[in-house]
Amino acid sequence: MTGPPPARPGTEHAGGGEGEGRAGDDADVIARSLDEPELFAGLYDRHAPDIHRYAARRLGEGAADDITAETFLIAFRTRDRYDTARRLARPWLYGIAANLIGKHRRTEVRALKALARTGHDPVAASWSERSDDRLAVRAPLAGALASLSPGDRHVLLLVAWADLGYQEVADALRIPLGTVRSRLNRARRKVRESLTTDPAFTSAEQELTPSWTK
Repeated sequence: MTGPPPARPGTEHAGGGEGEGRAGDDADVIARSLDEPELFAGLYDRHAPDIHRYAARRLGEGAADDITAETFLIAFRTRDRYDTARRLARPWLYGIAANLIGKHRRTEVRALKALARTGHDPVAASWSERSDDRLAVRAPLAGALASLSPGDRHVLLLVAWADLGYQEVADALRIPLGTVRSRLNRARRKVRESLTTDPAFTSAEQELTPSWTK
């Protein structure tokens, strides 16, 4: 994997400020970056690899570069509206990324359906490193994911691939906690129902454990 794009918004003259940005928590970095924009580089360095990895799992390497760059550009431009009572910015950043990924939902669904139909993953095949880094998305699971509504798929994959907690997903997507729980339960039920009809269910289920089936 080539990693996230090197360009970091607001870091043209980062100098020593980047190290200072790392010293505080996310909310502190964001607040201080209003007067010292170069400090935002610390937030990028801290979270961009995870955002890139998540986007790549869903859409592939090329799209992940663009989504990561745009996520942090949007975050930088809207940082004055960030609620600094939320000390960790991960949900906020994943929420921006999820919204951008949602604009590519047709591409994502087409790739999942192609994998379900042919066994070939056009997303993983585009990567320069391990093609199984999408948590071993095999054909049976791909078909199940493709059948989910966009909202259910966002919730399920933010829990499974981004490792967000329920409240973090609620914060990321700006939906009630109860909605997160109902969407996650519905998505898991649909996935299990799809897998139980497939002879590869046992191996696929093992690959989903523990994040997807808890």
